[in-house]
Amino acid sequence: MTGFLPLIITLLFLVIIFNFINRKFFHFSYEIALMLFSTILGAIYVVVSNYFLDTSLVKLIERLQPINIESFLMDGALCFMLFAGACHLKISDFLKQARSVGIYSFVATFLGAVIYGVIFYAITYTFSLHMSFAECLMLGSIISPTDPIAATSILNKFGLPKKTGFLIEAESLLNDGVGVAVFVCFSGMVIANASPDTSVFSVLINQLAGAMVIGALVSFICYGMLSKEDDFKQRIYISLLCVSLSYLLCQYFNCSGAIACVVCGIMFSDWREKQSEEVQNSFSSFDICWEAIDHFLNSVLYVIMGLSVLMIMRMNAVVVICLATFFSNLIGRGGSVYLCSFFIKEIPDHFSRNGFTALMTWGGLRGGLCIALAMSTQDMVSEEHFQYIMGATYAIVFFTTVVQGLTLKRVYRMIRKD
Repeated sequence: MTGFLPLIITLLFLVIIFNFINRKFFHFSYEIALMLFSTILGAIYVVVSNYFLDTSLVKLIERLQPINIESFLMDGALCFMLFAGACHLKISDFLKQARSVGIYSFVATFLGAVIYGVIFYAITYTFSLHMSFAECLMLGSIISPTDPIAATSILNKFGLPKKTGFLIEAESLLNDGVGVAVFVCFSGMVIANASPDTSVFSVLINQLAGAMVIGALVSFICYGMLSKEDDFKQRIYISLLCVSLSYLLCQYFNCSGAIACVVCGIMFSDWREKQSEEVQNSFSSFDICWEAIDHFLNSVLYVIMGLSVLMIMRMNAVVVICLATFFSNLIGRGGSVYLCSFFIKEIPDHFSRNGFTALMTWGGLRGGLCIALAMSTQDMVSEEHFQYIMGATYAIVFFTTVVQGLTLKRVYRMIRKD
């Protein structure tokens, strides 16, 4: 039996089983649990398939092989996940920290990608892996976007201060769009076999400015329709139209659809905040629906990401690539956050500069967008370099989600003691 329905059934089965096991025995955050258990299942599959080609486990995993993370995320799921994350951000909170959010989501993301690319290039050059500088910069842009859901859901469980929590979440939502725009710039250099120049910045600005305009215009029209509706089903349909239309128009005009979806979410939050208390209370069913959509898409995505371990377990130079990406990521993320901290008005919630840098660095978990971007490079680079890019990306997603995610509480407590 082949087709779309068996894939959905298999994914739902794995999500339900993994969540049940986690709630019963481990009590991890669901993102960590799904990623960890799926990775273990994928690793078992690699071992079992080498010796037992006809087992039920092999057949179960093989059903998931047709799933393309890039297509699943970039052609559908991403826009809804970003809107769901942004639609509860209050515009008043955003304006209070607009400078900090802007600096970290725009400047730190670009700077982190460049620092990562430089360090990764130096390491791969030392070990004669022969990746070009443009390819390393492109890889830096791939791993620069952080996951807006995972970090805040973990940190909020042990009392993360409001300002810091908002900054991390808003920065993560916006840097998804910035990361995609930076990736478009650097991947264009790889395709053209060109060196970095000032045209990168003009392309980046056009990507981001166009996305903001499209998101604002579509939101203005759709929320005009929304103000005339009191049926929650119609409200959901209008919000779905707003998000998907913004994303589609951005694809047509070569803008960052991710940024447009975040703009839609923030404008929806602003519109909702201006309504009467009675109208705001009537959105409970709307919130439940979007929460369910977001949770389902995230759950499926983390299972697919965990199974992506199949892509790197047979890769050459896997140890060098993994160690290089861990080191480059910590220096790139930490360095960019530290440098940008000198340009914000104040570090929130009385953190020290070093403590805030450590929290932002260790809390910078990566998600499915990184793997989706990595998969899109298959036709841009050689097969060997594509394996390096996939291996580095999966390694950093797994390390940040599982290792950093599981130790984030301890790191936060150490920072607070100081």
